Amino acid sequence: MTDHLLSVREGRLLRLTLNRPHKRNALDAALCRALLGALDDAARDPAVGAILLAANGRAFCAGMDLAEIEQGGHSEEMDALHERLFTIGGRLGKPLIAGVQGPALGGGAGLLANCHIVVADPEASFGLTEIRLGLWPFLVHRAIASAVGERRALELSLTGRIFNAAEAREFGLAHEVSDGAPARAWEIARAVAGFSPTAIEKGMAFVQRVRGLGCQDAGAIARDVRNQVFAGDDFREGIRAFREKRNPRWPSLGERDA
Repeated sequence: MTDHLLSVREGRLLRLTLNRPHKRNALDAALCRALLGALDDAARDPAVGAILLAANGRAFCAGMDLAEIEQGGHSEEMDALHERLFTIGGRLGKPLIAGVQGPALGGGAGLLANCHIVVADPEASFGLTEIRLGLWPFLVHRAIASAVGERRALELSLTGRIFNAAEAREFGLAHEVSDGAPARAWEIARAVAGFSPTAIEKGMAFVQRVRGLGCQDAGAIARDVRNQVFAGDDFREGIRAFREKRNPRWPSLGERDA
């Protein structure tokens, strides 16, 4: 693990912190590798219930590291790293939750579009600024379009304009605007990490599996997966806990992480 990325476990919550504040947390190859490695490890770790993505410094992420590119850092490996990183949200089987302070530009906005829940500070700012450099947000465009819609993604790509947290929420890139966004995101992530591992696992896999399917096929999968959850111990415990007005003690945690 490079010092460009800090990793801390807090119970079932994994906190990953971008740690290049002097570079506005720009995404160089080392940071991309570290972030992908940490996310892949978390996806395989049954003791991780949710992942919190945060950043040190005044910026969340300024996008790709231009200095590295200028120095010949672009390569097939970098292309592969970016392709994997900016599509991770569609593959990751664990909830990824971000708390955003300061600017999230270019690839930084692409990272957020791959998160499943985003909390933004009122002073946070966002933008697809590649056009200002004679570029286009090619690799982040799919995730951005999925978050905000094709026409809005095109407008943001064409203008390169900076937009604020309220607009990010209106567009769908952010879900909540809150003072102290990193702390609020931690609260949400901690709560999500405490939910039934079985329900989260089945639900995340279901969302990925039905993407792009028609209503009939998606409905058949939904019924099948729901029946699997109905028959599971976690659901029965959830019903008991609800009736007894207490916090659930998920049986699946006994098999994974007490």
